[in-house]
Amino acid sequence: MTTTIEEICQRAKVASVQMAKLSAEQKNLALQQMANALEANFEKILTANQIDVTAAKTKNLKASLLDRLSLDQKKIQTMAKELREVCNLSEPIGTILSSWTRPNGLIISQIRVPLGVVGVIYESRPNVTSDAAGICIKAGNAVILRGGTDALQSNIVIGKILQEALANTSVPTDAIQVINSPEHKVVEELMSMRQYIDVLIPRGGADLIKTVIEKSKIPVIETGTGNCHIYIDEDADLEMATPIIITAKIQRPGVCNSVEKLLIHKKIAQTYIPKIVTELYKNGVEIRGDQKTCQIAPEKVKEATEQDWHTEYLDLIISIKIVENLTEAITHINKYGTKHSEVIITKDFTKAKQFLQEIDAAAVYWNASTRFTDGNQFGLGAEIGISTQKLHARGPMSIQNLTTTKYTILGNGQNRN
Repeated sequence: MTTTIEEICQRAKVASVQMAKLSAEQKNLALQQMANALEANFEKILTANQIDVTAAKTKNLKASLLDRLSLDQKKIQTMAKELREVCNLSEPIGTILSSWTRPNGLIISQIRVPLGVVGVIYESRPNVTSDAAGICIKAGNAVILRGGTDALQSNIVIGKILQEALANTSVPTDAIQVINSPEHKVVEELMSMRQYIDVLIPRGGADLIKTVIEKSKIPVIETGTGNCHIYIDEDADLEMATPIIITAKIQRPGVCNSVEKLLIHKKIAQTYIPKIVTELYKNGVEIRGDQKTCQIAPEKVKEATEQDWHTEYLDLIISIKIVENLTEAITHINKYGTKHSEVIITKDFTKAKQFLQEIDAAAVYWNASTRFTDGNQFGLGAEIGISTQKLHARGPMSIQNLTTTKYTILGNGQNRN
């Protein structure tokens, strides 16, 4: 018998009530069991993942997206490791953020509590299934997961393994729900379940995020596409800059914190562009550039279009622009960036300070790679996404960002006159 979306949401809502009552020890035990189950069942996961990968190859999915989809035993061990890291994070629920006593004797406290039911809609990456489930449970929530069709078999198997791992714990199995239908209509139905779901988090490309924001009847936390820039100032340490750029582009080009655009000060363009273009080209990167860049390296750079400056490639492609100064770099980034991660490479503290202050993004770096925008790299543990909006959460979202607060007021008969 097919379970409807509403029935899935109802079960999650009931489970969320129980989740809010659990102790840190009860949730941590469940997370340990989930981690153990992933490792014990890695062969089942790999078998399912191979079905997804084979199907994706027949659709000619580009290499960077295949990388996001593909699992191996090491990646599964990492998924388990990240669940254990979440387990070791400080317990967020019940934390008293502030407390004070009013002149009339009322004792008012602000306390951290779960959100309730979290819906996650995501693409391609099956590790999100375990990461999102673990973070939501640690924060005392139930979670409904709807992964992309490319990873359907992987997500179904991982979800089932995680649910079964909860069977002998205090966490109800219904606290993790995986929607196993590939039909797009179920996503639209899910987005209408405001009476059951407290917040919806989309993770994926620009089209997915835009669709969820526009159509959801449920409050949305927008996780961002990553049109990330590195600006090389005239006094940058170029020996430092080159490996930062190369690694940020080629290490994992299909992730949102890889660099997509390179801005170079005009005073160093003639000498530095041939060097960086050669290094990028040697690493298989397709290079696009403004007219001035094309004139400097005509054999390896093709002319960029206006659309290029807006585009998150998620591939071995980068665009280069020569800018007059720091002000033009900041203006360009604030116009075309997606408010994700932006970098300045310079020796000048005053310029770095200006860049850090004026760039509108969730993460802004001085002399470091965009690739560090990651919950684990920030010391937050596994993340559920990187928020590029300004309300509720911004940047890598871990357990604290999957909670809200409530006030408790203790009195002894006070009435308001």
